[in-house]
This record gives sequence, structure tokens and C-alpha cells, in this order.
Amino acid sequence: MPDATRGDGLRTILLTAIAMLAFAANSLLCRLALQRRGIDPASFGSVRLLAGALMLGLLVRLRAQPAASSGPPVRADWLAAVMLFGYVAFFSFAYLSLSAGTGALILFGAVQLTMFGAGLRSGSERFGAPGWFGFSMAVGGLVYLVSPGIAAPPPLGALLMAAAGVAWGVYSLRGRGVADPLAATARNFTRALPLALALSLVFAVEAHADVHADAMGLVLAVASGALTSGLGYAVWYAVLGRLGAMRAATVQLSVPLLAAFGGVLFLSEAITPRLAVASIAILGGIALVLGQKARSARP
Repeated sequence: MPDATRGDGLRTILLTAIAMLAFAANSLLCRLALQRRGIDPASFGSVRLLAGALMLGLLVRLRAQPAASSGPPVRADWLAAVMLFGYVAFFSFAYLSLSAGTGALILFGAVQLTMFGAGLRSGSERFGAPGWFGFSMAVGGLVYLVSPGIAAPPPLGALLMAAAGVAWGVYSLRGRGVADPLAATARNFTRALPLALALSLVFAVEAHADVHADAMGLVLAVASGALTSGLGYAVWYAVLGRLGAMRAATVQLSVPLLAAFGGVLFLSEAITPRLAVASIAILGGIALVLGQKARSARP
């Protein structure tokens, strides 16, 4: 039995690491595709959603124990689909100007602050002094990161990525309590795809739009959709039940750091002092909030 338990623990660690690497790789793949001008951002988002929908649909069909089909039919959650589309679209256009690490940090910070804010507004979250300090610290770090200055990220890119984070935060809140998250995500990818195609069409008819896609750009977009999004989400859902809510939220603190170091290794990006200080403030503040939530959850 101890060997079986140890094996399950190692499997959980391995799957969690794969999921976090996949989430960080989304930033790297998008930034790489746009940096080398291999594809335009609207086309990247459309191809990503198409590849993700196909991969998730295939996984739903192939899984050994599909979710029970009994009970009332599942209603289409179009708000979730719109939020998913908004996340993908804003994410793609933001990486025209942001580095991988900066973009991931703004995205992650906005996601967590959106979810914390929704919890406070609904009354489901109650912060003590450490939690409020951590929340303020995270907000302050995000404001510092995007505040004007020589080392500040481009304002439009930062605003678009913050909007992507809010959209993903709302999407995540809509997904709480879903009986079959893998199937729900597959459906939402499918519903979001026409919206992305419509955006690509609008982008194409714009007078100054630069629509283009070479082979490498398409490969990167397909990899982002099928592998780091489709398979990445499948792995994450497989391990989520073993982690619990607090651990799941905490391990995601690694994503911006992985994206930043990946940007240094693969995209020749620099970790600026501003990014380092903001990372400490945002991730440290969120860790304080999560730590307080974990203590409050204990009997």
C-alpha cells in the first residue's frame, strides 16, 4: 500500500507539472508566433480555438468512462463561450506588444483578482487582515507593473491582457460546479469558434489589417490549441480532484514564473527589475490570500 500511495503522489506531481508547463507554453507559443510575424493575432485565435475544439471533442469521445448522460439536457452556456472567446482574442492581440513573462503575470494577476473580487462581492469570501494585505499587495503590484515609466509595458497590450484575465476569471467562475468540465470545455470551445471566425473576417476586411499565416505560424497556433490548451486542460481536470481548491490555486502561482523564464530561454527576453518586483508583489500577495483561505478552511 505505501508503494501504491507513493506512486499516486508521484503521478499527481507529474501531471500537475505537465499542466503548469502547458499553461505557460500558451504564452510562449503565442508570443513566438506573433514575434516572428508567422500569423496575425485574429487568425491565431481562430486556429487555436478550432484545434482545441477538435482535440477536446476527440478526448471526450475516447475517454474510458464518459460522464453519465442521465438527467435533464445540459443548457448551452453562451456567456461562458463569450468569455472564452474574449480571453482568446484579447490574449492574442495583447501578445503583439507584451513579453511572455509580463503578459502571463498580468493575465494571472487579473484572473485571480477577478475571482477574489467576485467572492468578496457575493459574500462567499471573507478576508482577515492578512488576506486584505495580500489582496492590496497584489493590486499594488499590478498597478506598479503597468504604471507609466521607461520600463512599463505598452499600455494597450497591458489593457488587453488585463481584459483577457477578467474574461478568463469570469469563465472560471461560470465553470464552478459543472458536472463534466471536460465536456463543458469542449462545448464552449465549439461555441466560441464562430465568434473567433467572425473577428477574423472583420480583421480581414479592415483597410489596414495585415492578415497572414505561414506554415510555422499555423503549426504554433495548432500546438497552442490542441496541445497546450486541449491536452493541457484535460491533464489539469484529471489531476484537479486530487489537489483540492487551495493547492490547485497555489500551484498556478508557478505559471507566470515559468513563462518568464521560458521567454528568457526561447525568446531572448529580459527579466526587468520592474517585472521582478511586480512578480514578488502580485504572486506574494495572492499567496497570502490563498494561505488565509487555507487556514480558514481547516476545522
